[in-house]
Amino acid sequence: MSDFTLDSRLEADTHLIGELQLSRVLLMNDARFPWVILVPRRDGLREIIDLDPKDRATLYREMESVSEALQRLFTPTKLNVAALGNMVAQLHVHIIARFDTDDAWPKPVWGVGTRELYAQEAARTRITALSRVLGYL
Repeated sequence: MSDFTLDSRLEADTHLIGELQLSRVLLMNDARFPWVILVPRRDGLREIIDLDPKDRATLYREMESVSEALQRLFTPTKLNVAALGNMVAQLHVHIIARFDTDDAWPKPVWGVGTRELYAQEAARTRITALSRVLGYL
């Protein structure tokens, strides 16, 4: 495994959930949305196509696992999956459980309203639930 450095903005905006085979799994610190970010532990990547084919296949499996976990835990109206990277160039994938009653619906979550930081116990509870479904606990 190469040396890996998480972008400081991702580190500042998230809580660590755990590690999958390829990716670091992070909880976005915005309690309005069940929002997980996968960051492949490979330095210098900006796009999914920058991954070698084996890692690309692994990332897609991990995206499926996290999507299934969010679906199972929250039964959302829709899952949003995106690898935008406009603000943070480091390759990362957002997986967000969306509801037709959420603050941003039907628009994207970015730039809508004011982020609501998790209270410490609420973050712990959400991380524990996601960890169980993802098989960490």
